[in-house]
Amino acid sequence: MIVGTLINSIAILIASLIGTLFGSRVNERLRKSIMNVLGIPVIIIGISMALKTQNVLIPTISMVIGTAIGELIEIERRLETLSSKFEMIGSGKFSEGFVSGSLLFCVGPLAILGPIQEGLSGDTSILLAKSILDSVAAIALASVLGIGVAFSSISVFAYQSFFAVLASELGKFMTEKVISELTSTGGMLIIGIGINLLEIRKLRVGNMLPALIFAPILALTT
Repeated sequence: MIVGTLINSIAILIASLIGTLFGSRVNERLRKSIMNVLGIPVIIIGISMALKTQNVLIPTISMVIGTAIGELIEIERRLETLSSKFEMIGSGKFSEGFVSGSLLFCVGPLAILGPIQEGLSGDTSILLAKSILDSVAAIALASVLGIGVAFSSISVFAYQSFFAVLASELGKFMTEKVISELTSTGGMLIIGIGINLLEIRKLRVGNMLPALIFAPILALTT
């Protein structure tokens, strides 16, 4: 139930140690290129999830309503503000590395969608893709902020485990239709993340998160 989260946490830990020891030798252009190309498999994962819908209108309407609400309450801007405030907490590179790493790896759609997907169906594909993305980012961050980044793996494990366990418990009360539509809607958000990684266009995926609330509601009422 939390295998994907465990793998994700270990990947961050190992990558952070590599970044602390050797990160300064990794070319910035190479790091950016790897992050960009990872957008392709992320989009493929998103498409495979999106196609699980039994009624395409449900994820479509969920995305429209959810994004509208997300834009109105500016979820992404608030997350960025929260991140900035937490980064100022504490002094010294250790605390800065721990806080920055925790926010970088926990604040985002993948950190929620991944454990929910695993909790509902046991599918770890999102978290495995996130592990690769986080590993590249951890090497870059740890090369600057040091060993504190490695300890952020503890935050990631606790945070994502919560969503995985919650989804697992809720899954007992969900029908196959609800799970399919929730998975499909989540897949559309994953596609958005892939588009961002490829730098095709900057999408405010954080503002789309309310769609995950409306998908099961519409599935239950239609």
